Amino acid sequence: MLTVLGFAMIATFLVLIMMKKMSPIAALVLIPALFCVVVGQGAQLGDYVIEGVGKLAPTAAMLMFAIVYFGVMIDVGLFDPIVRGILRFCKADPVRIVVGTAVLAAIVSLDGDGSTTFMITVSAMYPLYKRLGMSLVVMTGVAATANGVMNTLPWGGPTARAATALKLDAADVFVPMIPALGMGLLFVFVLAYVLGRRERKRIGYLTLDEALVPETDTVLVATGGGGAGTADRPGGRTGAGTGGTGPDLVERATGGPGGDRDAGRGVDGGADEGFQGLDPHRATLRPKLYWFNAGLTVALLAAMILELMPIPVLFLLGAALALTVNYPNMAEQKARIAAHADNVLNVSGMVFAAAVFTGVLTGTGMVKHMADWLVGAIPEGMGPHMGLVTGVLSILLTYFMSNDGFYFGVVPVLAEAGAAHGVSPLEIARASLVGQALHMSSPLVPAVYVLVGMAKVEFGDHTKFTVKWAALTSLVVLAAGILFGII
Repeated sequence: MLTVLGFAMIATFLVLIMMKKMSPIAALVLIPALFCVVVGQGAQLGDYVIEGVGKLAPTAAMLMFAIVYFGVMIDVGLFDPIVRGILRFCKADPVRIVVGTAVLAAIVSLDGDGSTTFMITVSAMYPLYKRLGMSLVVMTGVAATANGVMNTLPWGGPTARAATALKLDAADVFVPMIPALGMGLLFVFVLAYVLGRRERKRIGYLTLDEALVPETDTVLVATGGGGAGTADRPGGRTGAGTGGTGPDLVERATGGPGGDRDAGRGVDGGADEGFQGLDPHRATLRPKLYWFNAGLTVALLAAMILELMPIPVLFLLGAALALTVNYPNMAEQKARIAAHADNVLNVSGMVFAAAVFTGVLTGTGMVKHMADWLVGAIPEGMGPHMGLVTGVLSILLTYFMSNDGFYFGVVPVLAEAGAAHGVSPLEIARASLVGQALHMSSPLVPAVYVLVGMAKVEFGDHTKFTVKWAALTSLVVLAAGILFGII
């Protein structure tokens, strides 16, 4: 019964948010509360929620202060050179922009923290996507999938958990997986190229100079799809072209009304979202403190990798120091905090709401029953192929479970079953990593709410777009692992 109710609870949640019948916060709170009552454990709901909140509180604190820290770094202009460099590389071509998103997310993922990766990637790429009218779910989907592949780094979490659960050396687990993970990352780059081609066909592309023209008095020409269009602003609009190119295309390219019609893609309206991150005259810039801010950020990331202190403490100290040095005036500090309060509240609120979901899922025993049922459903004849079985289950289970629940609750059982058929624990551990590309878009991963929140994308839209591509990426990693004899 708990197995059926567990799957039903997850399915109900996903269906409601993808159909936009409920907001993610409301669904994360109300659906598990209802199912907790249905299983007859309503009296323990409070205990389950408090336990879940207690486990996720450090993550919520980390995200709160990380958003403030990186928000201040964006304000002072630390990432402006990155944005300009990406602009020059991308040349306002959607293909290069999407590929650049994948490359940037993969590089930043080397720090091992998904939240940091998403904050830096979105802060650098969002103005460009918004200005050109590109689909924001393409950005979130590519960034999440690239980060998911890179999340398997030994200091990223999953590899360390797998090694710990099976009492193995993390290097023995990770190093042989590098070729398979490399194929997965290559597939993400190819996927980014294909999605970029699709975006180019949809909206055309501008020259770099045209993309940088202010939106208030723009005359732009968008090319692609076999035609061209022009728009005179702020006055009337004229357009001509063939192959699907005309006034509507040009409005999308210039960030005008046409660019925000695709509500299903999570693009919210308004020209005020333009190239704010590139405004060279904004009052919050601190050019004289650039190298201090760059050094502080490098030191912070190095301290995270070396685990000198808990990550929430590091970001708390970093945010306080960044505010004090860059904005010594108390009124300016309050203004900067207020400017980022919306993101802080949205993300931290989502994390605490997710704590209700995970608390009920774990406290009622649903997760354990679901895992036991899936493991028990494995046919006896599949015993010698437990590596393949583990890889497939990792794709499914890490989307519906936390990494802790999967690696410490399910993987040891799979390793024991595999050992009875001569499958080594190392093979099981490696196979357990292939699902991470999909895991990073799971509703149980706090970092994904940073991604969709900063990108102003509905979680349901991100899920519908990303799941199929992320699952395909995981299957590519699994197939490469089998082909290379790693799994």
